[in-house]
Order: sequence, then structure tokens, then C-alpha cells
Amino acid sequence: MSNGKRRLPVSAKGYSEGGASLTRRSLRGFNPTSGSPNEDINDNGSTLRQRSRMLYMAAPLATSAINTNRTKVVGTGLVLKCAIDRDVLGLTEQQAKDWQRQTEAEWRMWAENRANCDALGLNNFYALQQVAIKSWLMSGDVFAVIQREKPTPLNPYSIRIHLVEADRVSTPYEFGGSLSYNGITDGKNTDNGNRIFDGVEVSSAGRVLAYHIRNTYPFQRTMEETVWTRVEAIGEKTGLPNILHIMDCERPDQYRGVPYLAQVIEPLLQLRQYTASELMAALVQSFFTAWVKTETTQSDIPFNETGAGDVPSENPGDNISDDSSEYEMGPGTVTHLKDGEDIVFGNPNIPTAGFETFVKTVAKMCGAALEIPYDVLVKEFNASYSASRGALLEAWEAIRMRRVWLADDFCQPVYTAWLAEAVARGRIKAPGFWDDPLLRAAWCGARWIGPVQGQLDPKKEAEANIELIDRGIKTHEQVTMETSGGDWYENVEQLRRENEALSAAGGGRVQRVPAEPEENDETEESENEQTQ
Repeated sequence: MSNGKRRLPVSAKGYSEGGASLTRRSLRGFNPTSGSPNEDINDNGSTLRQRSRMLYMAAPLATSAINTNRTKVVGTGLVLKCAIDRDVLGLTEQQAKDWQRQTEAEWRMWAENRANCDALGLNNFYALQQVAIKSWLMSGDVFAVIQREKPTPLNPYSIRIHLVEADRVSTPYEFGGSLSYNGITDGKNTDNGNRIFDGVEVSSAGRVLAYHIRNTYPFQRTMEETVWTRVEAIGEKTGLPNILHIMDCERPDQYRGVPYLAQVIEPLLQLRQYTASELMAALVQSFFTAWVKTETTQSDIPFNETGAGDVPSENPGDNISDDSSEYEMGPGTVTHLKDGEDIVFGNPNIPTAGFETFVKTVAKMCGAALEIPYDVLVKEFNASYSASRGALLEAWEAIRMRRVWLADDFCQPVYTAWLAEAVARGRIKAPGFWDDPLLRAAWCGARWIGPVQGQLDPKKEAEANIELIDRGIKTHEQVTMETSGGDWYENVEQLRRENEALSAAGGGRVQRVPAEPEENDETEESENEQTQ
């Protein structure tokens, strides 16, 4: 009692009675501590990268997850489709089409030749996209350095792309980086006082200024001395990027990426070990394994009396071992045992009951974390049409999102830098490109067309699209882009040319060319009458 008022007992409120409880038995030992993004991510990045790559190389589900993204997001490559803003530029429709066709042809000359676009001369631009997304998913991020080389008679452009794997971007030793692979990743540039987070140099305000790239890999066997090169993020004179950083941010103030498989490393590893164990047990059963028991004293216990292979024969080459104390088995044979020896055959219960159910459960959990439904992850569509289509649609949402990220972080910046050089060299005319940022953005407009969404029943999908067009919910252009990735207007022109050719040949089936409806008073009146 105090001042005539009774003090109420202190009780837990809100989350302290739920997920934040420190007294519940189930949560008492669950006390994780989260630091800054750079501590949580960068200090563990090297371990995550190595484990992620190992699983990609050795775990089928991990391989499927990354390759499925590669195939669906990029496929044969994201193709440039110029989409300039002709209203801002003051161009007619025909002028815009002519400029876009010329620019796309010029781009193809550069992008489709590996010697023109790749600094190493190994991949064209579409193959670089495939390497970039696989490296991004496996390592958490990937870097594209924009280099300049002397133009050649067959390549009038100097721009080249050099992909750099995540391991090569790190904090230099002299700026505080750890000598060991798993160690301190933060440092400070003593030349200017900027902080460095695992190779990413930032200003006092946290803006990325430069990247530090080493010439060797951490585990590389080489006598070459390790040195770092500082690459500024943006060119001081041109304002164009010198290096592109491709990653998926999951937290604010995050400067390095997290591997795509990070959250499922443990279950994938356990599934791989469990599967390997079941496979070995099945192989043991298929070998019809036997154990030889020998009656002997403690003093003369035989050693190395185990083996597997071919049945002993007169040909020494048929046996794995020539040791007389090792026994080998073969099909349809009868051998005599020595005095005091007996044989016991193994009879393991393989396959283990529930093996398939367990594997499916783990695959579903991993697929949920990776945003890939089980059906798509394992390429098994045994459910109903609606269920399978729902799985494809769910996967397509994540795939389309990553495609936008890749286009924004890699494809579009490369195209912008290439277009700037093309305009500067006079190969492409773009008035106002260097004078007004608005005009420059209008000239650089582009879409990146990739593989379209798969269809389980093309007939049903086509009928649905026709219904959507008739209702005005979608346009011909939208449906054409979604189903084939093409251009509806180009399709119309091509169909007209084909029809003219068929008519001139005096035969053949003339294809129907869709026509855009003409809006006039008579059409509106007839539609109103039908509605009434």
C-alpha cells in the first residue's frame, strides 16, 4: 500500500508474452543477436559463398534452383527493344520506328559478337547475362567492370564488359582487410579516410564511391603477388558507371549480397547426406554383401579381411586385390571356406520406408524459401491443370522480379554506356543527348524481352487471351509480348507481306491480318444498340 493506493503487480505485456518472452521454456534459450548488415552479412559472406557453390556442384536441388532461374530469367538472352519517348523528343511515329530499327541493328552488331563486347573474348552479351545471373545467385553478387579498348575495323566501339566474381572484391590488406579468408572485412582508406566494407568504399554519408578488386582469388594456387585495383563507381568526366554491382538487397545499409541458397544451405546439405546414405545402402544390398566370421584367438586377429569386387579366378587381373586374406564376391559362384570360418549375409531394409515422402517434404520447404514451387523445382507436373498452372504462375512472379533486377542493374546500364559512345562517335544521331538529361533519358528508353511464361494448355491460354482482348482488358500488343515476346505491329506488317507474296504466287492460304478498330459515331451507336 502506498498513498492509500494499492500497487498492481508487474505483468508482461504485448510481445513479452509472445515471441519476445524470456520466461517461456520454448523461448528461454532462443536469444539471437543481430548486428549491422555488414557484420551479419560481410563477415559470413565467404563461408556462405563456398558452401553455396559446393551445393550447386553436388546437390541436385540446389543445381535445379539456380539453373531454373537462369533458364527462366535469361534463357537465350534478354533482347533489346528500343522504346524511346517520341513525345518528349518530338518525333513522328515513323521517325521513331526508323531510329529504333537502326539503333537495334547497331546494337546487335556489338552485342552478338563475343570479340566485340566481352573483355575476355569468351561470351557475347547474351551469354554474359547467363554468367552474371548464375554468379549472382551462387555468390550473392557479381560485378561488371566497363573497360575500354582500341576500336578495330570490325568493331568501331571501345566498350568491353569484364565480369568479376564476388571473391575478388575485398578490403585490401593495407586498409585493414584480414590476411585470412574468414576474418575482418571492414577497413579504412588511409588516403582519403573513407570506410571500406568488404571491398566497397563509401563516403561519410554512406554513398558508394569505389570498389577494390584483387587480381587473385583467396584460395588460388599461384605465385603471383596479390594486389588491389581501386575502381571508381562513376567516371568523373563522363558521369557513366565504371563498374556495375549486381545484387539483391535484403536490408538497409547493405553493401554486399547474400547467396541465393543461404537460407536453405543446412537442409540441402542434410538432404544430400541422407540421399547419399540411402544410395549406398541400396548399393550394398545390390551387391548381396556377406561377412565372413573366423574363429580365432585374440593374439592372431586377421587384418584387412574385407573387400568387394570380382570373383577370384585363374586370371589375376579379374581381382581387385591379390591379398589371400581378402574375400571377393561375384555372381553365381560357390567357394570353399577355410576351417573355422562361417559366412553371414546382410539383408538391409532398402529403400527406407518414407524416403520419398521425406525428400518431397524437404524439397517443398526449400522451394518455398527460394520462391520456386515444388512442381517447378523438381520439374514434376503430376497434379491437376489448375494446380500446375498455379505453380507456374507463382514461380513466374519471382522470375519476372529477378528479370527486372537484372535488366536494371546490368542490361540497361550497359546499353546506356554503349549508346553514349555510339552517339559520341556519330554512328547514331540523337539531338540533345548531351545537352538535356530529360532528352538523354528519352533516347535511352528500352525494354528487355526474355523467355515468355510457359503454357500447360496453349489452346486454353489462347482462348483466354482472345476473351481478354475482346473485353478490352488487354491489348494485342500486351498479349503478343506475353506469349511470344514479339512485337504486334511488326507481326502485322510481316503478315501483310506474306499475304502479298501468297497472292502473287497465285495460291496458298491467306492469313488473317488483325485490324485496329476504327472509333466513330456509327460504331459507337451500333454498340449502344447491341448493349440495349
